[in-house]
Amino acid sequence: MKKFLCLFIFSCMFVGINAQTGLTGITSKTKVYLVRHAEKATTPADNPVLTENGNKRAGDLMRKLQNKNVKRIYVTQFRRTQMTGDSMRIQLGIDTVKYLAEENGNDLFAKIIAHRDAGKTILIIGHSNTIPDYILKLGVANYPTANIPEKEFDNIYLVYYKRTFPFFGRFKAHVKAGKYGAASAVSGAMQ
Repeated sequence: MKKFLCLFIFSCMFVGINAQTGLTGITSKTKVYLVRHAEKATTPADNPVLTENGNKRAGDLMRKLQNKNVKRIYVTQFRRTQMTGDSMRIQLGIDTVKYLAEENGNDLFAKIIAHRDAGKTILIIGHSNTIPDYILKLGVANYPTANIPEKEFDNIYLVYYKRTFPFFGRFKAHVKAGKYGAASAVSGAMQ
């Protein structure tokens, strides 16, 4: 029994199982980009499209990530996330997968597992109230779960993994936050 337990623990260190996400195949090559959808119109209220500025931002996102080897784009059932990823999908020929927008991310992570994308570079396009939760669920310890401010659309996050001990340690998630495209309007603009 001890041999089996040691073998299991040893193999988990090499396979890269992230206990918090349940993702298998995490490696030092795993990179997850996360963005909120671009600027949206006010109508229709239940499923708005992007504004002109939002369409420009979608192009900015494609230019920002075009050389990052993104293998798949994950978008919600809402048009604003799908349209944010359209430039990359069309111009770069990247497959897109729809997931249900939910703060717990269960559908998203199930689809990442089903498509075997845990060891790849992927893009997740979500919402102001889901992106912080997804970063936390990707294993970034103590990441604040406060919503992204309503008028901020220019944030981009990169979650990447490094071993806690060279060659043998478990993979620990890290996050880098940055900006892309034009600075978000801070007040008075249609979002």
